Amino acid sequence: MILSAPALAQAPAADAAAADAAAAEAEQGLGEIVVTATRSAQSIQKVPISMQALGAEKLQERQVKGLSDFAALLPSVSFEGIGPGRNTAFFRGIVPAGGAYASVGYYLDDMPITGTEVPDIHAYDLERVEALSGPQGTLYGAGSLAGTIRLITNKPKLDKFEFGYDVEANKYGKGDFGGQLESYINVPLAPTLAVRAMGYYRRDGGYIDNTPNNGTFNDGSSSTLTLGDNNPNTSYTLDNSDIAKDDYNTIREFGGRFQLLWQPTEGWDITPEITAQKQVARGYFGYDPRVGDLEVHDYDQTKNDDRWYQAALSIHGHIGDWDIVSATGYFKRRTRTLNDYTYYTVTYDGFGPGYESYLQFFDNCTGSGASQQCQMINPTQYYHADTHRNKFTQELRISTPKDWPFDVTVGGFYQRQKNELNTSYAIRGLDTITGYTATGGGDVAGGLIGVPAMYGIAYDEDGNPYFDTSDVINANGNPLGTMILGTQAVKGDAFYYVEQDQLYHDKAIFAEGHYNITPTLKLTGGIRYFWTDYKVRGFAGVAGSAAGVGCTTPLPDDERLTCVNTNPNAADGTGRYKEDGETHKVALDWQFQPDKMVYFNYSTGFRPGGFNRPLRIRSLGKIVNVAPFKSETLTNFEVGVKTTWNNIFRFNAAVYYEKWNNIQYGVVVSGAQGAGMTGNAGKAEVKGIEYDADLRLGKVTISTSGAFNDAKLKGDFCNFALNTETESISQLSSCTLGEFVEGSSPPTPQVAAANGTRLPRQPRFKGTTSIRYDTDLGDYAAYIQGAALYQTGATQDLNVESNELLGNTKGFVSFDFSGGIKKDNWSVTLFLQNAFDKRGQLTRNTFCSIDFCANSSRTFTIEPQFFGIRFGQKF
Repeated sequence: MILSAPALAQAPAADAAAADAAAAEAEQGLGEIVVTATRSAQSIQKVPISMQALGAEKLQERQVKGLSDFAALLPSVSFEGIGPGRNTAFFRGIVPAGGAYASVGYYLDDMPITGTEVPDIHAYDLERVEALSGPQGTLYGAGSLAGTIRLITNKPKLDKFEFGYDVEANKYGKGDFGGQLESYINVPLAPTLAVRAMGYYRRDGGYIDNTPNNGTFNDGSSSTLTLGDNNPNTSYTLDNSDIAKDDYNTIREFGGRFQLLWQPTEGWDITPEITAQKQVARGYFGYDPRVGDLEVHDYDQTKNDDRWYQAALSIHGHIGDWDIVSATGYFKRRTRTLNDYTYYTVTYDGFGPGYESYLQFFDNCTGSGASQQCQMINPTQYYHADTHRNKFTQELRISTPKDWPFDVTVGGFYQRQKNELNTSYAIRGLDTITGYTATGGGDVAGGLIGVPAMYGIAYDEDGNPYFDTSDVINANGNPLGTMILGTQAVKGDAFYYVEQDQLYHDKAIFAEGHYNITPTLKLTGGIRYFWTDYKVRGFAGVAGSAAGVGCTTPLPDDERLTCVNTNPNAADGTGRYKEDGETHKVALDWQFQPDKMVYFNYSTGFRPGGFNRPLRIRSLGKIVNVAPFKSETLTNFEVGVKTTWNNIFRFNAAVYYEKWNNIQYGVVVSGAQGAGMTGNAGKAEVKGIEYDADLRLGKVTISTSGAFNDAKLKGDFCNFALNTETESISQLSSCTLGEFVEGSSPPTPQVAAANGTRLPRQPRFKGTTSIRYDTDLGDYAAYIQGAALYQTGATQDLNVESNELLGNTKGFVSFDFSGGIKKDNWSVTLFLQNAFDKRGQLTRNTFCSIDFCANSSRTFTIEPQFFGIRFGQKF
């Protein structure tokens, strides 16, 4: 269960008596754990699905602050990303690499914050974290294909005043100092009215050093770029000394939550609440081993400014004997991101001659006309984005009276989400340049660099550039000039720009019921019908992409969506996708003893498909169509046991088999200038075992949990390629291992991944074990605890060749220690995490396509050694 012995999950008011009884029992043994995973409060030992819960005490003991921390304690959960607010969680090896929807539901109380790169919700004043493994589509919908994570907050209490605070000072072993201040308060205002509030401030010191590159790349070679030609007079040397800094990946964040509980009449609870948070994370949270331990070479700023709030209104009441719950939520999030993208420039430079127009830009000119001479600017790219997400959700659930021979919950769900994307792959000053070198201009005989061109440049039969005197592009230019006047900027300083409005609608009706066939044998069934539609409208591409649909660049800075190329086949340029379907579950559990249960669970999940925008193919000089991608489904067969022995030993385990069909996979198509699409890769299967156990022997508590997942592809994954005859991009109808797609450049293997290939990002085994000793030292309650985290290595990409370039992560074991004393209302805790400073590898990521950027990949690891002290008081 990974939940410490005295921890107790708070039940709703109707279950308060049961919760109090559970608390008394917890003092003598392991205690009851009450969860609301099935939308009703019940013991975790009675829920016929594989799930785990982290209670408030466990979250504090293990220094859990956000997603990456509690994911480490959940064996079936893995995640990928590049830092706080930019991580995505996965369950049981179901790791999509494409598509518009997430595969894991992410909830704050009853409100979904589902999506990729979810916010890093601060874990304080939480009752528990619930992790539900396997498809949860019946109750949680499209975003819960593989599992669901729920963060349950402490609720206002009508019967007592509470106040507490915690102060922490910490430090990364060889890194910087940090700390945080957290506090909560609960105030009864009247017999039927109470408020609860939480607030915090956190600063994390960094531990990654952005070191000076000293004129070299990470492999020791010169960092001087040739700038897309063979001309010795055109070059640029990368130098990051101006921004080099130790411990540069800091976090500063603050936030809070306010809740009100009003009971207008007996049996009715009305609970409005609002949670808000701002987090600013600087730098990368991965490092480049080729540079050094916890070191990188960044040439531009990296920063993620993530601010969001969620407003929610929960109404729980009764009409007669019928139970009614309404949950309304509004979520608003804005992220402003800066990223160093220099390695994309390095990639262009590596393509050799003919890429001058991507790398040579000029400003700061003297003279005029044919005698004008301009200076080259820094050609390196950086990334900046401003993304807005707005989501409204409404769910209504009605449950049958408790005296019926069966119970059924029926409900309806509606969600509307709008995303506004403004993303620039940019070059500083590109919007104000005077001109850029024409393709071939760097190597044309007698060419003058940075001088306005009179003639265009063509190539002879041997591939040598020459001045085409029949092509006069600027009558006032120099006959030997090679600079085309104007800018390559699409909008602002963007060389490649994405500006889109995305609109999602999700509607569903659902029902789940239970029937006791005998007093110890219960049947559970559920079904959900859903309707989903998706619209996207906007622009994505370079200046040539805009010209291809009749737009003049640069696009105006003060207006959005003035150029649309999302779907040239539609009159309004909008890409659309819609579908409907159903998902269902059946479970049978046998409570063969009061504290022992065996169950079978069959459940299905889904993730909707979507629209692919057409892509511009450089070799054709035109835009080609891309077929939409289909929805993917997951079918889960699970057999499990949940047992408690003499209230001192608890053991739960599940064996499962999952079938994953129509895997959505993101592909960068050869010749599409780095642009991507999503396709359906094929089928996969997962065979696995999950377990958790707790043993309490007097003052000693031993807890362990783990998961083994054998996840692999079923059948060959045929690649995606351009069909020059139909001028469209699609998956090959057949493929042969070892053969390449005809005419592809660079060569594209027909088989991206062969039958039996491991699914990426998921270790075969992951587990954690802790041993805690509680004792009394005079008037003080004290404890010491040791814990181990361990996992095997993992592949990093489904495409075999891409994975070989990235390399697998290695398995690791790390150890955490903590201890503390407590007296009356105060406590002091000392902690040491990753005590031996291991580099436990989690994932590897690249800046651009793996084929081109593997040599600059970053390795993301568990945090290095981290220690500190916390003092808290509760009143």
